[in-house]
Amino acid sequence: MGMTRRTLLGSTAAVAAATVASPAAHASEVPSLWREFNRTPFTHPQIPYVGRAGCRGGAAHFPRRPVVADIRRFGAVADGSTDCTPAINCAIAAAGKAGGGTVIVPPGTFRIDDVIRLDRSNVVLKGAGSARTTLYATKNLTELIGVYGSRYGGDKSSWSWAGGLIWLAPRARWESLVAAIRSRAWPFEGWTGNRRDEWRPLTTVAPARQGSWTVTVTDASSLRPGALVLLRLRDDADHTLLEHMCGGGPGPEAYTWDDKTKLTSYVPYEWPVRIARLHGRKVTLERPLPLDIRPEWTPQLTTHVPELTGAGVEGLTLEAVQTPQQPHLLDKGHNGVVLQCAYDCWVDDVTVRHVDNGFGLVAASACTLRRTRVAGRGSHHPYFCREGSHDNLVEDFTIEQRTIPAPAGTQLHGINVEGLSSYNVWSRGDMRMGTFDSHRGLPFADVRTDITVNNDGRHGGDASAGPLFGARFTHWNVRVTNGRAGLVRIDGLAPCSATVGIDEVREFDQIDTPDFTGDLHSRLELYGSPGAVRPRNLYEAQRRLNGVAR
Repeated sequence: MGMTRRTLLGSTAAVAAATVASPAAHASEVPSLWREFNRTPFTHPQIPYVGRAGCRGGAAHFPRRPVVADIRRFGAVADGSTDCTPAINCAIAAAGKAGGGTVIVPPGTFRIDDVIRLDRSNVVLKGAGSARTTLYATKNLTELIGVYGSRYGGDKSSWSWAGGLIWLAPRARWESLVAAIRSRAWPFEGWTGNRRDEWRPLTTVAPARQGSWTVTVTDASSLRPGALVLLRLRDDADHTLLEHMCGGGPGPEAYTWDDKTKLTSYVPYEWPVRIARLHGRKVTLERPLPLDIRPEWTPQLTTHVPELTGAGVEGLTLEAVQTPQQPHLLDKGHNGVVLQCAYDCWVDDVTVRHVDNGFGLVAASACTLRRTRVAGRGSHHPYFCREGSHDNLVEDFTIEQRTIPAPAGTQLHGINVEGLSSYNVWSRGDMRMGTFDSHRGLPFADVRTDITVNNDGRHGGDASAGPLFGARFTHWNVRVTNGRAGLVRIDGLAPCSATVGIDEVREFDQIDTPDFTGDLHSRLELYGSPGAVRPRNLYEAQRRLNGVAR
């Protein structure tokens, strides 16, 4: 990182001056919010700092690992009848034993009758391109693993929001999750793993402010540069941590938190981060603090279950056998690619077709999904981001229009975020169906920018999961092709939020109401002027403030 506030603000001024001076931009097109952000990039009250979201801080290029296996050498054949799952999983295991590397999936269509388990760090599953390599999945997760029922009772299927036919997760997480499902014991899916006790404290942390890059710890003897640690913040009896996530003030203070049982099951808030530098008891982090650190929240740096890191999936299409979409929350698990307990992992040039749920981030952080596409008969969650997923980047993504009408009783969400997930970015998107699905569970400080959406989906979320939005949600340069307001214009819904450069919209078929009373301290600028706002893409502009070339 090696970046000081003075360095960043110097480059900020240069970018701002260049933006204003450009012949293609007029002063009226540069929102005052952007000028304010330039002055306080890490602590702005409405716009979060997401300039380091994504794999390896948002790097433009992913690691290139040497080829160590070709699935054909393990028995895979592109004949449409041979189950190639054992060959692919054996090739992944061999690459893992070799310390990592690339597993080649050549052009052709390979049948898979089971889950592809990418459970080894530094292993890349690489096809010849999404137009040339296809994995054809014949079964769903209910058939393969069993009924993954809801922890809240009833007949809901948890395959509606978890699990993929290509599943990136540490081997221990995979094994314990499958065992729990088969014994019908609900597993917790957070960064501590499937049990709350799979961690140990490393040190307590002194009070600090949101946006700080450096913290002071009590004991640095167990820390080292490059290590991944968890910052854990517990809520207190008055729920002041949850109030802080919503920007504080009279509205959140008056909100009823105690009956939001699903939401309170998500705390403590767990934020994984690498240590950049150590100097005595001073610890510099690779990203600035997402929240204040206060003594009443028992702030600690802790260990965690071993993460999956440095793994990727590239250049292929995953096509599920075409079956009718199931009624809402009864998905069978024809799911696409899911990253769970993953850090610094990626998916690039991957299409999923005919899936229940497309691409998932479950307790995943600092991962990038780039050039991804959801196509075919329609899906429940084309993209989902949940269970404390932070600092992820989804860019150059497409949700295609469904190829067949949606059956009665099904529901389409879109780009989902929930479960205290924070500082995630959706950038340069083409959504031909769906919506901006803030799915309750108090997601906060997330950014959606430079997206075109045919806003025909519905948001979801259990009432016990609490608010739709926390503080510092930002929608920046959004083109709404059908003029529908639902969850795109958020200045009347989200506390301490920014809605900048969106089309004029109207309410249609769905009423969105704020969770908090009183002044939301939200901002609306350049309403009705998508495309005219400068900078066009908020995430990329924040990257330039870092002095990082894309």
